Amino acid sequence: MPKAADVKRGNLVEINGQYMLVQQIDVKSPTARGAQTLYRMRFSKLPGGGKYEETFTGDDMLKEAQLERRKCSYLYKEGDLYTFMDSEDYSQYMINADAIEAQLPYLMDGMENIMALLVEGKVMTIEVPGTVVMEIIETVPGMKAASATGRTKPARFATGLELQVPEFLEAGEKVKINTETGKYLSRA
Repeated sequence: MPKAADVKRGNLVEINGQYMLVQQIDVKSPTARGAQTLYRMRFSKLPGGGKYEETFTGDDMLKEAQLERRKCSYLYKEGDLYTFMDSEDYSQYMINADAIEAQLPYLMDGMENIMALLVEGKVMTIEVPGTVVMEIIETVPGMKAASATGRTKPARFATGLELQVPEFLEAGEKVKINTETGKYLSRA
């Protein structure tokens, strides 16, 4: 059982019988004498998603769950179920759309380098790569005089994702997108 001070982003802990994946940790060190450092943690509930926040002191003990990460690729969607294939033993995992709602805008056919997060052999959720390359499907026409540091415009992608891109980009161009922040990075 690790102390709250030893927990890192990406760890899986069990709180009140519910699996929680650590998404963010904010550390506050009070200046008063004898005050303890506080760790405010944001969790994602597994399976099914949902957010949860709690504040711990550095000495609070958390129950850690064994999390296994397996590399897999996206195969197909059938109704609300998404099917992924393990890259090592070729076994298939089916995940409900609710469990991977945040990753769906970045999920493309045949996508590889996805991490399946398993607890006791059961898939809880997936993690998509930190950056993905996607093709712009629809946007207003590009301006010839637009500079690289200029204004932005909305663009739509095949997965339904919409985000702001620089004015000089046009439909059909491929761009890199940060999946953690959901922002445009550069041309691909």
